[in-house]
Amino acid sequence: MRGFRIGSAFGIPIRLNWTFLIVLPLFAAFIAWDITELVLVINETFTTTIDSEQLTSGYLPWILGLASALGLFAGVLLHEFGHSLVALRYGYEIDSITLWLLGGVASFTEFPEDWQHELVIAIAGPIVSVLIGIGSYVAFVSLPSSLNPARFVFGYLTILNIVLAAFNLLPGFPMDGGRILRAILARNQPHARATQQAASVGKVFAFMLGLLGLFTNLFLVLLAFFIYIAASGEAQQISVKAAFEGVTVEDVMTHKEDLETVTGDTSITDLVARMFNERHIGYPVVRNGDLIGMVTLDDAGAIEEVERDAFRVEDVMSTDIKTIAPDADAMEAFQQMQQNGVGRLPVVDETGNLVGIISRTDLMRAFNVIQKGGLPRSVSQSEAEISSV
Repeated sequence: MRGFRIGSAFGIPIRLNWTFLIVLPLFAAFIAWDITELVLVINETFTTTIDSEQLTSGYLPWILGLASALGLFAGVLLHEFGHSLVALRYGYEIDSITLWLLGGVASFTEFPEDWQHELVIAIAGPIVSVLIGIGSYVAFVSLPSSLNPARFVFGYLTILNIVLAAFNLLPGFPMDGGRILRAILARNQPHARATQQAASVGKVFAFMLGLLGLFTNLFLVLLAFFIYIAASGEAQQISVKAAFEGVTVEDVMTHKEDLETVTGDTSITDLVARMFNERHIGYPVVRNGDLIGMVTLDDAGAIEEVERDAFRVEDVMSTDIKTIAPDADAMEAFQQMQQNGVGRLPVVDETGNLVGIISRTDLMRAFNVIQKGGLPRSVSQSEAEISSV
């Protein structure tokens, strides 16, 4: 969830995704257009008599729409801080909080696997939303009728924050309710299995929400799509993490003796020919046995075909190399590839010598083998030692 930083609080960066800049004015406009209907809802909910005609003159509907939209997203931000501050209390690191098209997202560096921690962290957000709703209601009933525009905003925020809390408690993993469900399921079974079960429930929920949205509000269809994709993605990531538990980079990597490399003075023409013949799209670049860079098909493809004889690998290779140690966890390699947007990592020992390379293909091949019951010898031995104690 990328975005530009607008500030921070409690050491947590706050970001805005570009989609937020689209949805905020749209949401404000929808509120302005529906002022009359919304006043009716507020009056029926709280048995009040706000006169809608007072709120529909001039630019006042647009001002109220913008104030209500900003208040809603402020509530969403506080909702995410509810999750984040409790997570910080338990020692988890929060990468950022991002406001975007569908609300807010608190990005954890690592997902909690302790079911009690996850339960408290998940429920903290809805509790904050309920408290905001209560505070808005106190402001709503305390203000005099001469300030009906402000009363409208607080009445609207009261309803919306309570609805937000209730909706988030539905079992649509990875929404708050889905995480609460996973925490409960994880009490008596492995975290990965509980994740799969919660994700399955979340997908069913997303499907039903999408059907409802087709007949009521297309925004719900978009939300259902996000829930389905997010549930699938997190379930897959947890499955990969569980499968690679105890597996190191050295167990998975292609070792140096089996490694295909190129030198810096190789022409781009020869490089592309090797890529075609050897079915590789990336090579470590070495000089006298030392790693000096990485070159990929994208690097070579940036050179026009008629000029490839004149360019060498050292002209296009990347020298900002992300590396990993052979004794690092295989899951760490997977996460580094995701974070850096690369498909392979050179493996170097403590002296800086190249000892191999690990790619997404290596990881996926190993994952498939592990899923079928195969384990590296080092992991099998350690498990045998544990079971014999």
